[in-house]
Amino acid sequence: MSKTSQQNTSTDASGVSVIHTQAHSSGLQQVPQLVPVSPGGGGKAVPPSKQGKKSSFVDRNSDEYRQRRERNNMAVKKSRLKSKQKAQDTLQRVNQLKEENERLEAKIKLLTKELSVLKDLFLEHAHNFADNVQPVGTESNTTNPETSGQ
Repeated sequence: MSKTSQQNTSTDASGVSVIHTQAHSSGLQQVPQLVPVSPGGGGKAVPPSKQGKKSSFVDRNSDEYRQRRERNNMAVKKSRLKSKQKAQDTLQRVNQLKEENERLEAKIKLLTKELSVLKDLFLEHAHNFADNVQPVGTESNTTNPETSGQ
């Protein structure tokens, strides 16, 4: 199977190069390429959404212009209010977390003190218990006063 293809390049009115290719018997296909036509090649490609807007001039006294400005002003106000609200919410959350952190640190101090007291109490009890317990095998022959003398 051999593929035969031909390429023809042309430029349309907007300055975009279009490559026409023919493969087998499929016919011509147009593939738009954003290639600058100028020999220097340093120009920027303009997106299609901005191509027609350069030459259009909007009269600042027209109703359309006023409506656009009004909509834009409302959008800006809404955006600023949203940003301000977000900053206030963040500040409030920071303050809540600081308070919670202080509360938790106080609880840690209290629990550390309680642990220290309980440790000391336990060690004192363990020391007293060790003094009262005699090693196994060295029992004393003391008689119990209740059982003796009957």
